[in-house]
Amino acid sequence: MKALKYFIGAFLLIATVWSCTEEEIGNLDFVNSAVAPTNVNALFNVTQDNTGLVTITPNADGAKSFDIYFGDETTEPAKAVPGQNITHTYNEGTYKVKLVAYGITGLLTEVEKDLVVSFKAPENLVVTISNDEAISKQVNVTATADFGVSFEVYFGEEGVTDPVIANIGETASYVYQEVGIYNIKVIAKSAAIQTVEYNEDFEVTAILQPVAAAPTPTDAAKNVISIYSDAYTNVALSELNPNWGQTTTLTEIQIDGNNTWVYNNLNYTGIVTDYGNPTDLSEMEYVHFDYWTPDGTSLGLKLVNTSYGDGDPLKEDIENVGTMTQGEWVSVNIPLADFTTDVSGVTQLLFDTLGASATIFIDNFYFWKESTIATAPNYPASSPTYASANVISIFSNAYTSVGISELNPNWGQSTSLTNVNIEGDDIWLYESLNFTGIVTDYGNPTNLSGMDYLHFDYFTPDAEALGFKMVNTNVGEEDIEFLGTIVKGTWVSVTIPLDNYAIDRSAVSQLLFDTNGFSAKVYIDNLYFYTEDDTTQPTVVAPVPTIPSSDVISIFSDSYTSVGISELNPNWGQTTTLTSVDILGNNIWMYETLNYTGIVTDYDNPTNLAGASYVHFDYFTPDATALGLKIVNTVVGQEDIKFVDVVNGTWVSVTIPLDDYAIDRSGITQLLFDTSGASATVYIDNLYFY
Repeated sequence: MKALKYFIGAFLLIATVWSCTEEEIGNLDFVNSAVAPTNVNALFNVTQDNTGLVTITPNADGAKSFDIYFGDETTEPAKAVPGQNITHTYNEGTYKVKLVAYGITGLLTEVEKDLVVSFKAPENLVVTISNDEAISKQVNVTATADFGVSFEVYFGEEGVTDPVIANIGETASYVYQEVGIYNIKVIAKSAAIQTVEYNEDFEVTAILQPVAAAPTPTDAAKNVISIYSDAYTNVALSELNPNWGQTTTLTEIQIDGNNTWVYNNLNYTGIVTDYGNPTDLSEMEYVHFDYWTPDGTSLGLKLVNTSYGDGDPLKEDIENVGTMTQGEWVSVNIPLADFTTDVSGVTQLLFDTLGASATIFIDNFYFWKESTIATAPNYPASSPTYASANVISIFSNAYTSVGISELNPNWGQSTSLTNVNIEGDDIWLYESLNFTGIVTDYGNPTNLSGMDYLHFDYFTPDAEALGFKMVNTNVGEEDIEFLGTIVKGTWVSVTIPLDNYAIDRSAVSQLLFDTNGFSAKVYIDNLYFYTEDDTTQPTVVAPVPTIPSSDVISIFSDSYTSVGISELNPNWGQTTTLTSVDILGNNIWMYETLNYTGIVTDYDNPTNLAGASYVHFDYFTPDATALGLKIVNTVVGQEDIKFVDVVNGTWVSVTIPLDDYAIDRSGITQLLFDTSGASATVYIDNLYFY
């Protein structure tokens, strides 16, 4: 029996942060992504001499140290590190041993395990032996016994003399080299001198085909040329396993609803795309496929460009996957640069077992390249809509800005600053940015006490972190907020509640952008502070999009022509009501009592987002605590949801890279907003992909 609890070692984190300077602290996003140790366990090994001496070996994934509470009258825990044993002498009895596993960030996991120490020999030994359902030739042994502490398993394979040890009630596993019948001996131990044995002749079997489908690919469809995969639209194939003298037979089966090729007696096989229209792979960087085999020992992939003559190294080349793993799906990625073949006109692809006949399952066979990120904006950021009376602007063509006495002053930074103009809009370009300062007026500091929010737009191709600092030099107070996520290659709007800054905002004289020590290229526009007239409902429209319509697939926005929608807020059991409201001549969706809601485009004509890079929407909510957008491909049965940070009482612009969604985006039929079960009012505008 185990009782499992998670705690955060806040005292450790606070102590660390307290002792660091701001520069040493930097971006603490790693804390948010850190996880507590998992799979916390301990092996109990008791001596068979009636002394009650127990050796405890703790283990866990992601642990750097352990506290072990013995569960008897001993009050202080023993300390251990991974791989270290601790011994303790017990009297006869039943104990709850508590293990506390500490991760590197102070997160910890606590587990309690029952330990029975008895000077009686184990009784009522029950042993269960079975072939693993997912791993070929793996045998699992579980043993239970009254008064037992642990058991040893001798799996009977020739040349293997050491047993596998496990606690009573748990499982010992072993993977055999070959199938066959083996004598398996189990020895159950307590704290007594006597042990109890069990023997069984057991037949070890191999799994001859996968029980689960291959992993779903996550490479963006726009960066893929697919030969065979349910996750993508495949190129046309003119010949499959053509009669070239091979022993190979090919069938297609479904595994968990996923189509998969099965090559039996594979020595080699061919795949022909189109001799009259060769496949140009010159823009691709890798070839990918997943294989599963019960018996294969070697496998190669050949690429052929038949426009070259025999003997020409540009015609064909084969690459071996190396040592093969049997009985589980293996993902292979081979750089196309490894092939001497001219890949600008590939017509034939061949799998080859290099002389050893085998059964090979193949799925997700495609060519792909890394996603590219734009290095500079080709249009300005979205246009602000707040009335100038509610704004204190630092830098924006939309407003009259306050005076700035110093820009990028020489404070030891590597940063250079240039003013650039895109479609008539002035934009700051920071290059080699590590940090930079903006000084308004030391003699007349800027009073931000009446403002509610900070806003700025950024574009970066390479920043790993970005923070904004405000400084009141009159009282010597400063605070910095780092963004939780950096989106690259597009304009991103940032809205931060000023209450997040723990300073006196009545006399701010310095503002700083900071990349936490990373040198980066960052464009900045529309840096201003503002207040909301009404935080319960929008009184202005969301920022006006500036992306050219030719780059946009719009779902809902007055700025673009949207695709057809066949169902809005369909009756899927939600509490949500939907109303279209008009704000200053702009149509906006108002969802009330929103827990979730659906948007269906067209089941018969799915929306192809394979060429899009981002999804954008603007939201305003007075009360939501969570908000996510789910994208669904009902054609292949794939979906994924991404939740965003929620700011209440103002318009917030959201930009999510579509590569974050692990689905095939070529056939999208459903979109869903979800508040994670918390009923809320949410206004939505400018929902589009681009």
